[in-house]
Amino acid sequence: MAKYSRLNVLNSMVETGMVPVFYHADIEVATKIVRALAEAGVRCFEFTNRGDQAHLVFQELYRRFAGDRRVILGAGSILDPATAALYIQLGANFIVGPVLNPEVAKVCNRRKIAYSPGCGSLSEVSAAEELGVEICKVFPGKEVGGPGFVEALRGPMPWTYIMPTGGVDPSEESINAWIKAGVACVGMGSKLVRKDLIAAGDYAEMTRLAGLTLGWIQTARQQHPIFW
Repeated sequence: MAKYSRLNVLNSMVETGMVPVFYHADIEVATKIVRALAEAGVRCFEFTNRGDQAHLVFQELYRRFAGDRRVILGAGSILDPATAALYIQLGANFIVGPVLNPEVAKVCNRRKIAYSPGCGSLSEVSAAEELGVEICKVFPGKEVGGPGFVEALRGPMPWTYIMPTGGVDPSEESINAWIKAGVACVGMGSKLVRKDLIAAGDYAEMTRLAGLTLGWIQTARQQHPIFW
């Protein structure tokens, strides 16, 4: 059962402005990643369902952070309702998918779990919102048009909350461009949770990079006030 309400989760995504996306088969490494990013001020974490028995790693990760009020764990790369239900039962506080699946939306709505499906067009975003989605994931962010796509989308649909994933860099220039376009938050994967830092065990650098990125988000929001 989810530890946090849907409203709490959605507000935390928007307030911090960033959701790290990661997967690692080693529970010890996954634990260190979450701790490093939480130290920087990250609250919501998307653990992706991308490896054999990934749900077992997630289950243990959830247990390890069950008492840490800084950490909100969700599951990503969810394509079908059965997998969504499995992760919700294991404690996922939100579900993210690369595509929109109405049946996943129904499962999440029954349990009051936030669902962020991947959308690549205005029609998909509108369909997701009809299903109760509050924050739509734009994926792959760079390939569907980058910040320009978000800006164009929010012209006729200014109420839409967008979280781009793919094509978001941990750099001031990239963050500013996305925030200026009108995103509510950003998803960030391998460019933040870097393989070289994991291999070197340099989690302090991961913390530093995440902290810088969160700072750039807040600065960009002050320059381009849209939702805040």
